[in-house]
Amino acid sequence: MIQINNVSKTYKGKKGTVTAVQNVSLNIEAGEIFGMIGYSGAGKSTLLRMLNGLESPTSGEVIINGQSISKCSSSQLRKARQKIGMIFQHFNLLWSRTVLENILFPLEIAKVSKKESINRAKELIKLVGLEGRENAYPSELSGGQKQRVGIARALANNPDVLLCDEATSALDPETTDSILSLLTNINKQLGITIILITHEMHVIQKICQRVAVMENGNVVEEGHVVDVFTRPKQAITKKFVTQIKGNDEGEVISQGDGKDNTYKLTFKNGQADQPHISEVVKHFDIEINILQGKIVQTAEGSYGTMKIQLVGDINNIKEAITYLESKQVEVEVA
Repeated sequence: MIQINNVSKTYKGKKGTVTAVQNVSLNIEAGEIFGMIGYSGAGKSTLLRMLNGLESPTSGEVIINGQSISKCSSSQLRKARQKIGMIFQHFNLLWSRTVLENILFPLEIAKVSKKESINRAKELIKLVGLEGRENAYPSELSGGQKQRVGIARALANNPDVLLCDEATSALDPETTDSILSLLTNINKQLGITIILITHEMHVIQKICQRVAVMENGNVVEEGHVVDVFTRPKQAITKKFVTQIKGNDEGEVISQGDGKDNTYKLTFKNGQADQPHISEVVKHFDIEINILQGKIVQTAEGSYGTMKIQLVGDINNIKEAITYLESKQVEVEVA
């Protein structure tokens, strides 16, 4: 669906050349919700803007649905953008227009008939939950309502791709969750591919299937959200994961007795909801002291981490570990 091939972007200024994005390659599948996370200056906004041609790569290529966005003529790019919606952190609404008129604006530019445009706008108003607010102006709306207008406007031309540029950063936590739920529903109902950038791991956790971590213009880590959460490789990724998991990966329930046989368990692929610990105690004649534990919910399901101490005959302990591993539980010495 979307191919980003060895893309770089440099800017020349009075103080020299600045590299905003450096040799980034990513493949994003049709219908998925893909996140890009990084702190300010990581290059994520520049990369996102290259997907709809607002920025042109210095080198490399961006391909969407087989069309090279980075090589389009001006007329081709205008047509391609009709299938690439975008929502912004600060809404970018037309303050002199009502909710309905804001949503109609891209349809007017596309020269869609008035009757068809109004019908489409009313459909979108219902989709984003703004029925009864059609004639309100942006100044009369809450932050969450403004963003819902921005989402509806971005969907007006039935795009294949929706780009979200820090779409929840200006919102409070409760409103953020409602907008993320709306984006998830839109993805499921319309099958639209969503690419979002953020500096908040909570956003990635809530709705993304895969994530790319950016630092200093580079993608330093990329993969399925559960894999990145449970096995972060880079220091910057571990820092983001700490936002969700905390420094100690869960509440300390017991300190143990200082003996060996302490293990860290990681439950993925739906295993966090299974009674594996109780099964081990029943069948292997050992005791288990639970030292730490936590379950985290993501868009792909839950995963859990647990630190335990196994007490008993060493052969029974080995059999218990083999059993856990057979149930797709990752076991490592803590």
